[in-house]
Amino acid sequence: MTEHSPLILDVAGTALSADDRRRLAHPLTGGVVLFTRNWHSRAQLLELTSAIKAVREDLLICVDHEGGRVQRFRTDGFTQLPPMRALGALWMQDGKGCPGSGAMAATNAATAAGYVLASELRACGVDFSFTPVLDLDWGGSSVIGDRAFHADPRVVALLAKSLAHGLLQAGMAHCGKHFPGHGFVRADSHTDIPVDRRSLKAILQDDAAPYAWLRGTLTAVMPAHVVYPKVDGRPAGFSRKWLQDILRTRLGFDGAIVSDDLSMEGARRIDGQLASHTEAAVAALQAGCDLVLLCNQSLGDGRAVDAMLDGLAHAQALGRWQPSPESENRRQALLPQTLPLAWDDLMFHSAYLQALELLP
Repeated sequence: MTEHSPLILDVAGTALSADDRRRLAHPLTGGVVLFTRNWHSRAQLLELTSAIKAVREDLLICVDHEGGRVQRFRTDGFTQLPPMRALGALWMQDGKGCPGSGAMAATNAATAAGYVLASELRACGVDFSFTPVLDLDWGGSSVIGDRAFHADPRVVALLAKSLAHGLLQAGMAHCGKHFPGHGFVRADSHTDIPVDRRSLKAILQDDAAPYAWLRGTLTAVMPAHVVYPKVDGRPAGFSRKWLQDILRTRLGFDGAIVSDDLSMEGARRIDGQLASHTEAAVAALQAGCDLVLLCNQSLGDGRAVDAMLDGLAHAQALGRWQPSPESENRRQALLPQTLPLAWDDLMFHSAYLQALELLP
């Protein structure tokens, strides 16, 4: 049987329970996603991440740590990073004569933000952040809002590439999201099923353009829980047309594809039917996702996490999804390849100190 560990799950608290350890040791578990509830201090976070790695060294420890309002760790020395819209605003000062502003200042600040973000996370044992947001700032989406760099896909691509450069300098992979674009629709896929009725041509020339331009830069992509009915009746994360025909073949992306949270409302209805977490995971894997993400289900008795692990194993035994060596290689490629700097050493590291000075 081919080894493939596609599930990224969460843990309930600031330390591992016996149930957490059992779930993390499961061969279908490939990673852990952390939240603010898993945070108390830097020392505690390092103990937690070390405990996770003690269960399995190859587990990918992830977090949503973008800057602005989506930043899980903010105290005990962590730099509060600006929202990405602030970098787009800095770009828009180009040619207006303001010292320390303009396109070059914005790209430098984006690289600095990526370097600071990754260096601080890695010093606490976190491997990977789900960033950057590549959605365009169309102005109507409250869930995206200031998480987006800009409305112009060219500016988004250049600032995202600069941010990714900083992340990679600090030894961290990254994830462009939410393919092919979540910024045009007002509905929030956490609580609704957004529908974007534009044509494929319109989406490709605007929202999806950064993915084509950054195909050689991005190490992972997260598809949106948005339905684009002129392309496919399924949300993008469950659509072979979006993931295989368009993202892989037409746009040439060959990195990891990671589903968005399968507990979100936008993931719970597929082909008009209410889907269980397991059914959603199988649909995502069948469509071409390498990894599937299930968040906030370890709270309480964690029954949903156990049901997902059992359900995925049963679906595999029935041949409903096939373990993929290519997918497993893509997962492992997201793990850091270098040792991080310890926090105390980082505070005196010249590249980190210079990056702090460049932040807006």
